[in-house]
Parts: sequence; C-alpha cells; structure tokens
Amino acid sequence: MKPLFLIGYMGCGKTTLARRIARRLGVEAADTDALVERREGASVADLFHYVGEERFREAERAALEELIARGARVISTGGGLPTWRDNMERMNAVGLTVYLRRPAGRIAARLSPFGRRKRPRLRGLNDEELVAFMECDMAAREPYYARAQLTLDCETLSDNEAVSIIVNQLRIKN
Repeated sequence: MKPLFLIGYMGCGKTTLARRIARRLGVEAADTDALVERREGASVADLFHYVGEERFREAERAALEELIARGARVISTGGGLPTWRDNMERMNAVGLTVYLRRPAGRIAARLSPFGRRKRPRLRGLNDEELVAFMECDMAAREPYYARAQLTLDCETLSDNEAVSIIVNQLRIKN
C-alpha cells in the first residue's frame, strides 16, 4: 500500500481523520508535527520561536522522509509542510495526497483556546482577527494544497463519510 498524506490548513482535522483511516485499514497513523516534537524535544510553537520557521521546516522535511522510509501508511502533515520547497511533489510521487478543505470560520470555531496558543501564528488574535488571518493565509497556501490528488470539501461531509471516500480512493490507487 502506498502512503496516504493528509494535507490542509491547521486545525482542519488531519490528525483525527488519519487516526480513523488508520484504524479502518489496520495500520498505524503517523503525524509529522508529533515526530518533529519528539525528535527535537520541543513543541512546534517553541521551535518556531527559538530556532525559526526555516529550521522548523527542515526538521519537518526530515520527519517526512523518515516516515516515508520506514513505510508509514497514513501520514498527517503539518499545515505548512506542503508549501515548503518540493514537499508536495515528493508526497505526490510516492503516495496519495488528500487535501481536507474547510472554511476558515469553521476551523476557527473548532479551535479551543489551547489550540490557538499551541499554534504560534495564531497567538493573540481575537475571533475576527483569527478568521481574517486564516482566510488570507489559506488563500496563499491554496496553490500548494490544490496540487493534491484528491480534494475533499469537509464542510459537507461527516468524518465517517470522509474516511470512506479516502479509503476507497486509496484502494483504487493501490
């Protein structure tokens, strides 16, 4: 089975759906952010703050390569991973990429106060500023996300429906 890469904006549900898909397939789910945090011994927020985005993106790419090399089957990526260098091309070359699309307002509503604090680019924004920031940032990332082999409008799908569609597509591609 080729790897499945879930991509999309932060907070859109990649990690949750990855776990559900992995459970359905009987494989382990992997998360690039979690692997970076384990390897670096610091949170994503701390890495952004203390070593900068460029160093974080390098660690993120190394995590992606490690997961591919060890044969991970369901991989949830950080929201910015597809936008850095040739990460989208790399994922498309070795597996199935699925873009989970949700509107900014819906993602903002899903984020808990902790979810906002742990994401360095969202700290200190009020509700209106948060949605405006997300809409602008999502528009900048859209050309990268649009390179995914499958795009799911998660606004109109339940998690169970999204899982079924993705699992069926994965079976077709393999």
